[in-house]
Amino acid sequence: MSFHRRHFLRRALTGLGCITALLLTPLSATFAAEPEKEELKLGFIKLTDMAPLAIAYEKGFFEDEGLFVTLEAQANWKVLLDRVIDGELDGAHMLAGQPLGATIGFGTKAEVITAFSMDLNGNGITVSNEVWEEMKKHLPMENGKPVHPIKADALRPVIDKYKAAGKPFNLGMVFPVSTHNYELRYWLAAGGINPGLYAPDKGDISGQIGADALLSVTPPPQMPATLEAGTISGYCVGEPWNQQAVVKGIGVPVITDYEIWKNNPEKVFGVSKAWAEKYPETHKRLVKALIRAAMWLDENGNANRPEAVEILSRPEYVGADAKVIANSMTGTFEYEKGDKREVPDFNVFFRYHATYPYYSDAIWYLTQMRRWGQIGEAKPDAWYLDVAKQVYRPDIYKTAAAELVSEGKAKADDFPAADEEGFRAPSGDFIDGVTYDGRKPNAYLASFKIGLKDTQ
Repeated sequence: MSFHRRHFLRRALTGLGCITALLLTPLSATFAAEPEKEELKLGFIKLTDMAPLAIAYEKGFFEDEGLFVTLEAQANWKVLLDRVIDGELDGAHMLAGQPLGATIGFGTKAEVITAFSMDLNGNGITVSNEVWEEMKKHLPMENGKPVHPIKADALRPVIDKYKAAGKPFNLGMVFPVSTHNYELRYWLAAGGINPGLYAPDKGDISGQIGADALLSVTPPPQMPATLEAGTISGYCVGEPWNQQAVVKGIGVPVITDYEIWKNNPEKVFGVSKAWAEKYPETHKRLVKALIRAAMWLDENGNANRPEAVEILSRPEYVGADAKVIANSMTGTFEYEKGDKREVPDFNVFFRYHATYPYYSDAIWYLTQMRRWGQIGEAKPDAWYLDVAKQVYRPDIYKTAAAELVSEGKAKADDFPAADEEGFRAPSGDFIDGVTYDGRKPNAYLASFKIGLKDTQ
């Protein structure tokens, strides 16, 4: 059925159901709140981690909540954020750093919140064939294949060669406040490569001050073509654009973000704070539908992933070849052509409480903004938590989850405990072994050799 026909039938059936309910229900009965806004337009970028939106639409989870949604691909992350702020979009698939960056005024200043984390992991770092051949000279091998994870130490000699030849070493990432920017910087710095600093108070938002490698923005779908043209020597991006480089034979993914930070938070579903306050019931229902979609994507050991791949391959969603999307979505990842390895958690949508908006996730992003100069001065630990609480809204998530449990659509143990304080346990699952504790952001920053700390 077309969107409009489904909408018409839903309205008609809802009307008949309401008449029947009125005839059979005592006047004293309490009626559930209705959504304040039924017609919604939600934005996304063509990446596989927009999957919860596509599945909530295709499986009727939005309609189950009385919401009639149009999904609309956006040109880039800036356009997407601006349209949410301006009210042209009701909400969108966002980079986790976007609501935080907007709230603290890095770039566009606006109040944007999230009550739903869309996924864990899902990114990779790809380099050109030329760079890969040089890196391989510095890698340990086993049975003719490189030993993973591959550290940026192997890239250091390549960058030194570029410097000696007077050539810049250019890398692409998708947006200044993207996970991709921070993951690429983290990986480089762990290998002793300085990815550069921002100085917005001095008017320098290039992020390239003192850099050994020059990072700049390239929209995700353009990454492979930009690499092939030689404009950049590598990039960090979400799927399917790393696997696209393998299929086209133009580059080699050297590491996934799962190997940089195991089960790292990726995208969020963001809305403006004003919109959330105006439409609280609608917002809660959106979160309910998205939770159900995430559950569907991960249930029964990813049994639904082949169907999800077919849906995402459609032109209105990601629009990439299904085989390319399946390379990562079905629990494998192909590095050098023919070197396909099992990575069952490359894409996680619900396991490990992936959808819960943890304050500690928000604080990690804020530490990286401070580390690289997007936050230009030292902040006390309390500031980090205060900003996290402004942006991340586990209270809304908990209400949505409780309703799903009461409706029999989820189990209580699917979600964090009711008294969850919003912090994951401290973890050392990083490429450099540094432990992150969201309650101690300044101590965390002080542990790094490269990047701003203390009063710098």
